[in-house]
Amino acid sequence: MAVCGVLALQGGWDAHGKILRELGAEVRTVRTATDLEEVDSLVIPGGESTAMLRLMEPGRMSARLTERAAAGMPVLATCAGVILIAEHVDPEQESLGMLAVAVERNAYGRQVHSTIAEVGLTPEMGAPARMEGVFIRAPRITRVGPRVAIMGHLREEPVLVRQKRIIGATFHPELTNDRRVHELFLKMAEERHG
Repeated sequence: MAVCGVLALQGGWDAHGKILRELGAEVRTVRTATDLEEVDSLVIPGGESTAMLRLMEPGRMSARLTERAAAGMPVLATCAGVILIAEHVDPEQESLGMLAVAVERNAYGRQVHSTIAEVGLTPEMGAPARMEGVFIRAPRITRVGPRVAIMGHLREEPVLVRQKRIIGATFHPELTNDRRVHELFLKMAEERHG
C-alpha cells in the first residue's frame, strides 16, 4: 500500500488526512525533508503559499519535493497549494514551478467573498458531472500549458487540472462530502507504488 503524505507546515492539512484515512490510506504528516522521503505521494493543502515556501526551506524540502514530483511522485495541491507549485504567479512571487499553469492569487476576492459553487467536471471524474467547490481566497488559473488537462471548471474557467501525476484544485475538495478528487489521487498513488 502506498503511503500518502500530507504537508503539515501550515494551513488546512488535517482535513485531507482524515479523508484519506476514511478511504483506507496510510497517512503520514510531512514537516521535514526526511519525512518527505518516507511517503509515496503528497498532498499540499490550502493555507498561505509564501509561508509554506518559507517553512520548506530548512533542509531543502522544496528542492527535494520538486525532484520527486519530476520523477513521478503523485501530488495533490489545493488552493494555496496550486499557487505554491504553479510555473507563474501574479502578483509575482517565488513558486516551485512544477505545474504548467499561471495563477492569479486571491482572484475571487478576500475571505469575506468566499463562496460555494458548482464545479463542472469532465467524464474522467465520473458521475455526477458536477461537484460542490468551496472557494476561500482562491487563486484563478489564467493559463494552462499544453501538457495540462482541465478536469473541472467554474463557469468557463479551469479550477481542477491534471498534469501527469499532479492534480491541482483551486478550491477545497476536503471541505465537501464528494471524495472523487482524493480518490483519483489515491488511485495515482497506488498505480505509482505498483
